[in-house]
Amino acid sequence: MVNRYRGEVALMVEGRALPMRLTLGALAELEAAFAVDSLPALGERFVGGRLSARDVTRILYAGLRGAGGGLSEAEVAALAFDGGLNGAIAAAIALLDATFSAPGDARPPAPPEG
Repeated sequence: MVNRYRGEVALMVEGRALPMRLTLGALAELEAAFAVDSLPALGERFVGGRLSARDVTRILYAGLRGAGGGLSEAEVAALAFDGGLNGAIAAAIALLDATFSAPGDARPPAPPEG
């Protein structure tokens, strides 16, 4: 069970809920991966909603590691996400929303289109 007030969300893979959370260390890894120098800059990087497949993989990998998962980035990229690509994108967006929104502002993720 995930706790949204702790910034946790679930990544659904083959009917299993894998917990994700962006810890400070995971956020530092994302800052380095996306070549930004601050948390606001990292948040702004994703505001436009234009995510590449590589972006989604990095976000999910960081979130899984932040919650204690032990998959490699290549293993994350090869997962069979529930909902396919839309499911992976929705999970990445939900994780970013849970991380960068105040707890009172948290809202459930929008269902993927399609």
